[in-house]
Amino acid sequence: MDFANAFSTENLMFILEGFYVTLKVAFISIVLSFVLGCIVGTIRYTKMPVVSPILGIIVEILRNLPLLLIIFFTRFALPDVGIKLGVVNAAIVALTLFEGAMISEIVRSGLSSIDKGQIEAARSSGLSYVRTLWHIILPQGLRRMVPPLVSQFISLLKDTSLAVIISLPELMNHSKIVIGQSYDYVFPVLLVAAILYFTVNYALSLLSRRFESRLL
Repeated sequence: MDFANAFSTENLMFILEGFYVTLKVAFISIVLSFVLGCIVGTIRYTKMPVVSPILGIIVEILRNLPLLLIIFFTRFALPDVGIKLGVVNAAIVALTLFEGAMISEIVRSGLSSIDKGQIEAARSSGLSYVRTLWHIILPQGLRRMVPPLVSQFISLLKDTSLAVIISLPELMNHSKIVIGQSYDYVFPVLLVAAILYFTVNYALSLLSRRFESRLL
């Protein structure tokens, strides 16, 4: 193990550049997948004719495919139908589709867990279905969604490492390049990568606990 040379300024900056890409891809994917998941999950909860069943089929297909296959598809198969994406955009699209499908199930389950009696009471008091959904169902469902949503976001951050297969210049890709300089760099570099992943994921966990406590 050669900590001194492995942690040279040049190597550390290179690793941090990869970590920046990891955070950027993860952040954009989290925002997009959350929006997509909320829309799809709400539509499926309302059981909208025709649209809801079709979305249900798409969600089940995405949830039961390996993320690695979806990453390969967005990068190498879409160009065959005229859709060419760069490495970063291909990773974001793949992560958004896969995690969006997962989040849609969390949203649908969270909304479905609300007692039907509350919905009936709100409707009988004169609230429209949309107002009932917005004022009664969503606020309560959100409290129950926080833990699984954060868990899914953490999973998304870790899943960015799979995009190393399409040479996304993220943390693991840059770590692999640094390790390629010397076998003595393996432990130090992987230790740094582990610390960076842990720091962000643990911070997300603490943030979710605080947010959840405020909702209670």
